[in-house]
Amino acid sequence: MPVPDAPHTARAQLAALAADVERRRRSEPTVVPSFGPLIDLPVAPGSRPAAVLILFGVLDATPSERAAADTAVSRDLDVLLLARASTLRSHPGQVAFPGGRVDPEDDGPVAAALREAQEETGVDPAGVEVLGALETIPLAFSRHLVTPVLGWWRHPSPVHVVDEGESAAVFRAPVADLLSPANRGVTVLRDGARTMRGPAFHVGQGPEAHLVWGFTAMVLDVLFDRLGWTEPWDATRELPLERPPR
Repeated sequence: MPVPDAPHTARAQLAALAADVERRRRSEPTVVPSFGPLIDLPVAPGSRPAAVLILFGVLDATPSERAAADTAVSRDLDVLLLARASTLRSHPGQVAFPGGRVDPEDDGPVAAALREAQEETGVDPAGVEVLGALETIPLAFSRHLVTPVLGWWRHPSPVHVVDEGESAAVFRAPVADLLSPANRGVTVLRDGARTMRGPAFHVGQGPEAHLVWGFTAMVLDVLFDRLGWTEPWDATRELPLERPPR
């Protein structure tokens, strides 16, 4: 049975998670890290700080067609994502959270995440309630130290592709759809003797379908686990990975 105030329940859970991270920052090591093994990934020399905005909320009037197993995840709970332009040198075509490098003029990762989200999607930062910054995750491949910032879209504003040279699409991803076992699997990258497997999600249909993989999928996978929203899924199911030509 749906929870009448489910979006606010989800917001409360997200806020509690952010509060746990802040407690850990204040030298309370007994608090379980939100991102577990992700924060222990190797750090590349010369890595620079970056931030992404993980923005949840009721983003539009089109709910998911399925009900999630966890009653806190209502049909109208979404997360904001974008598809990077296929012409970019870094991570072309990949689905990502809005975000980018922390500039010297930014007042830390939260300010950087909000600024980048506005520049990439047109979201109005005044309508975003910042719940907190999570643990920094090292990305050796791109030489970044990424701080995810949890946000709740208190007053939604129109979003769109601001710069077609940077983004191909800006879209809502219903959380219930992301959690569906039918939409989950893994991507496999083979590089010589190395095989790298990672979680992946299908979202959308037809020409608006997207495959969420890589860093974004890893963060969502761990975040959903930490929140207790994950539904059993087949981790042996491989999803084909079509990468844009370089």
